[in-house]
Amino acid sequence: MDNKEKFIQIYKEKIKREGADKFLDYLCSAHSDFFEAPASTRFHGNYKGGLCEHSLHVYECLKAYLDREQVKDVYKMNYTDETIAIVALLHDICKINVYKESTRNKKVNDKWIQVPYYEFEDKLPFGHGEKSVYILQSYFHLTREEAFAIRYHMGFSNDDPKNNVGYSFEHYPLSFALSTADMEATYFLDQVK
Repeated sequence: MDNKEKFIQIYKEKIKREGADKFLDYLCSAHSDFFEAPASTRFHGNYKGGLCEHSLHVYECLKAYLDREQVKDVYKMNYTDETIAIVALLHDICKINVYKESTRNKKVNDKWIQVPYYEFEDKLPFGHGEKSVYILQSYFHLTREEAFAIRYHMGFSNDDPKNNVGYSFEHYPLSFALSTADMEATYFLDQVK
């Protein structure tokens, strides 16, 4: 089973919210490059299909984190399978249709050659997590905690002068859990090519 098939299987099994089927239709349509897009230009998942693969990695990491006894018993983090699937699989949908294939010059063995790479071109520059929440809310309802988790999944790596990240982590623990899963997937599971 390839990553697209895994993603669709998890999505269909776990996400039953009204409107979710229409969003999956969009992801699978010619209007979306979700399953072919990279996750970044130069860093984690910077290759065809990297975005879908990264989303699956985040899902696996979030499930594993939330399955820990301490997380359940001490931190009292208990979320539905649907919530886990929504925030993990869809946290980076802001990256749909923003990466364009191009080439650049690179010196290899004292010779300049053209190598492929991705350029970033966002025609809806609405922020990162904010854009994902905005897009999702046009298809189906997110709970407040889901919206905060997706919005702040980048954690403290975003420039946030008002300490909204800390507020989100304190008041909506799923934000912290998703951020942790995203970092684990980015730095330990996703490849760089």
